[in-house]
Amino acid sequence: MRFAAIADIHGNHLALEAVLADIRRQGIVDIVNLGDCFSGPLTAGKTADMLLELNAPTVRGNHDRYLIELAPEAMHVSDRAAHSELTERHLEWLRALPVSTIYLDEAYLCHATPADDNVYWLESVSPDGQVYLKPLEEIEALAAGVDFPLVLCGHSHLPRVVRLSDGRLIVNPGSVGCPAYDDDLPYYHKVEAGHPFASYAILEKTGDHWLPVFRHVAYDHMAMAKLAAQNGREEWASGLATGWLR
Repeated sequence: MRFAAIADIHGNHLALEAVLADIRRQGIVDIVNLGDCFSGPLTAGKTADMLLELNAPTVRGNHDRYLIELAPEAMHVSDRAAHSELTERHLEWLRALPVSTIYLDEAYLCHATPADDNVYWLESVSPDGQVYLKPLEEIEALAAGVDFPLVLCGHSHLPRVVRLSDGRLIVNPGSVGCPAYDDDLPYYHKVEAGHPFASYAILEKTGDHWLPVFRHVAYDHMAMAKLAAQNGREEWASGLATGWLR
């Protein structure tokens, strides 16, 4: 049993194209999508057309929710930029997405945590802005009642796997289209992959055990960095070009 997990595309259709091509080269057909599909100053409309055609099991991320709950004038600049490219057909697709779902009767899928789409499951942020691995006890508390051997989440953009004390795996495949960003909550912090590649994960079951393989894929990231700069988003341009915010 083998499938791919993608997350946090953030409107980067070139990164998505490269990841889907790499997935096909691995001989994998089945894909799940963990949300935050469109938000960003890039190519939300093209990304939306691709995802609707892909028709992969998808859960709704926090930025997906903002796009259907907020008026454009109340949106953050990245959400507003994406919203301006989306058609009613794209928005209807977002409205129909679940906040969580079960895949293959084995994997629990959500964007961030089961109870909150805007909280990191595997990471914490210190008051001075340091992002670090959350203590196991806190991770397990968030997993209470999620009785599946494999749990998939996104949101932090950081590829990571944590094995719980009962053997369950929680896997974040990393971000397809946004390798670096900053946020004000719960404290101001930066998340930086340190590279410009598109990230995803392959999940394979052998016997009774799931094992993730993380993959990083090169694409024309400078084209997207230039587009972000043209759209007035220098921090996005830096992240896309280098994986760092400078």
